[in-house]
Parts: sequence; structure tokens; C-alpha cells
Amino acid sequence: MTEKKKKQLMQGNEACAAGALYAGASFYAGYPITPSTEIAEIMAKRLPERGGRFIQMEDEIASIAACIGASLTGVKSFTATSGPGFSLMQENLGYAIMTEVPCVVVNVQRMGPSTGSPTAPGQGDVMQARWGTHGDHEIVVLTPGGVEETFSLTVKAFNLAEILRTPVILLMDEVVGHMREGAVLPDPGEMEVVNRKEPDVAAKDYLPYSAGEDGVPTLASFGTGYRYHVTGLFHDERGFPTGKPELIDAQIRRLRDKILKNKDKLTFYEEYLTDDAEIVVVSYGGSARSARAAVREAREAGIKVGMLRLITLWPFPDEAVRKVCGNAKTVITAEMNLGQVHNEVCRLIPKGARGISVSHVDGTLIPPQKILSVIKEAAE
Repeated sequence: MTEKKKKQLMQGNEACAAGALYAGASFYAGYPITPSTEIAEIMAKRLPERGGRFIQMEDEIASIAACIGASLTGVKSFTATSGPGFSLMQENLGYAIMTEVPCVVVNVQRMGPSTGSPTAPGQGDVMQARWGTHGDHEIVVLTPGGVEETFSLTVKAFNLAEILRTPVILLMDEVVGHMREGAVLPDPGEMEVVNRKEPDVAAKDYLPYSAGEDGVPTLASFGTGYRYHVTGLFHDERGFPTGKPELIDAQIRRLRDKILKNKDKLTFYEEYLTDDAEIVVVSYGGSARSARAAVREAREAGIKVGMLRLITLWPFPDEAVRKVCGNAKTVITAEMNLGQVHNEVCRLIPKGARGISVSHVDGTLIPPQKILSVIKEAAE
């Protein structure tokens, strides 16, 4: 008989750190910022114990730069921050996209622009996560709804970064980052951990940006005898800058396609009571916890309502929204911002269906009763 695993009482930020270690992260560079600081504190203790490296940088610009450099040496690297720090990382996030350097960026969202409310929950960075860095690009953004899922999504974030040779964002919020609940974590080897593809050619024949059918080039580690050029400029297969229109066009389309062609493998979501739902609530992250409670109470009152919880935010899960909301008369989006996901949902719901936004931006967790009252009004 298999021994039952022990449930641990964990904080979301603790689960994120544990997931990173499980995935094989051995480098962390960051700057302490509420409400993500616990991740840095844990990594400062745990990484040196495992032979890894922790560096507190002077700011978030340097933090992500250090992560990119570390990743080029062959290690799995990541950083964690909140809104103001995430803003500072945007230029180098674009650099990582352009140079195809895998890394993970954790953003534990706080409330408001600028300094806002450092200890208050918010979900205002959804569009920044998608479009924060300049230029045409795709990005992978995952958002957990609880502590145990924070662990598993952190591992998935590292796996996807390695598979696609791209930065991946784990977009948490203060509610999930600071809440504590029971979590059962997998044993070593129980959950898949993916490492990046390595070149199978001699150093003299290596082309760092020559992609196969999957659109993802192999990545040689600095210091292993492979020599190549890394630049944020458009570049040829050797990594050297190019101004040739055909090469520029091909590169930017490949960077897009390597993500979009794998969209099915990147799309994660959860349905709750949607089989006969005439009203569907779409939510994510900490807000989804309140939305689920509201849907459950509305069902007990006889209202045919269900919920779609988004786990992948970008690339936006169009097909999941179309499928789950296809027969709905009303689609309600509940989130702690002024409607950033609502606008995406509305372009996908059936013609004639109502789209209602329940936005909550006062620095507290959106209450179930606020969502429930809108559900009841929609059912009248």
C-alpha cells in the first residue's frame, strides 16, 4: 500500500520557490519588493545549500539582465518582482525574447500604477505582461489560483521556457502569493522536468539561430567550447546583425510561430459546472476563488451558472472561451482590474450574448457577494 503523502501548510510564495527548485533552478537574481520578497528570501537560503547562486542586484533592470546572462551559461534562472519592478524589466524581457534565452519571471501583482498599494491585491498587470515590451512578439503567461497550483505552474513555466527557448511569465497576485493553504507536493521524479535541447554538432558547425521544424534552435552553453554572438538586433543564423529584409521578416515570424503553433500545449484552463450553464463567469488567479464561491451559491439557488477559470492568460485561450461560452446567454468577467481580460472575452462570446464586467479595484480581494449579485441580476 502506497503511503499517503503529507499535506503541507504553505504560502503561495513558498510554493513558487519550491517549484523553482524542483524544476532545477540554480540561479536567482532579484531585488526585494513587496509582495514577492519571500521568494527572494527563500532562494537566498536554499540556493547556496544546493550549490546554486543567489545575487541581490541593485535594481530590477540588472536582475533580469543577470538572469539572461546566467541562462546563457546553461543554468535555469529566474527572478521575482512586483508591478514597479516588472515595469523596469520590460526592455530586457524583449531582449530575452529576441535572443531566445529561456528564463522565468515571476510577477506577484500589487494594486495600482506606480507604487500603488504594495501589500494590496490587484490584477492590473495582465496587459503589461502581454504588451509591456515593445515590438511584435508573443509571450507565455501562466496564472495560478492557489498554493498547490503555484508549485506545479512554476515547474511548467520552467519547462516551457526550456522547450520554447523563451522567457515565461508566472503572473501571480498578492492573494495567491501571501495566502496559506494545504498543499501536497510531488516527489522528485514524479512531475516531468524538461531541460533545453543541446547542439549535436561540432562547435565549428554550430549555428545558434538555425531552427528545426519546431522553430526552436538548440542552445549551446557559454564555456563549453561553442562560440557565438548574442545581440538584440535582428540577426542571421550565426547571431550576427542583419539588415536583410527577408531575414528580418523570417525571424520575427518564427519567434511568433514557435509559440502560436504550440498554443494547444500551452493552453490550460478549468471548467466548473459549465455543462448546462446559461451564465458563465470567467475569472482567474485570486479572483477565481471568489468567483467559484459565488457560482456555487448561485447554483444552490437554482441558477444555471458555471465558471471558466483561465490558467493560461497569454497566448489568450480563444478556443477555450469559445467552447465554454458558446451556449451562454450572459458572460460575466470577474477580475481585480478595470476589465483587462473582459475586453478579450467579449470579442469571443456568441453574437447576441451579453458581456458584463465585474471589476474590483479598491485594494481588497473581490468579494463573492459582489459577483453573486451580478449573477442574480443577469438571471432575472
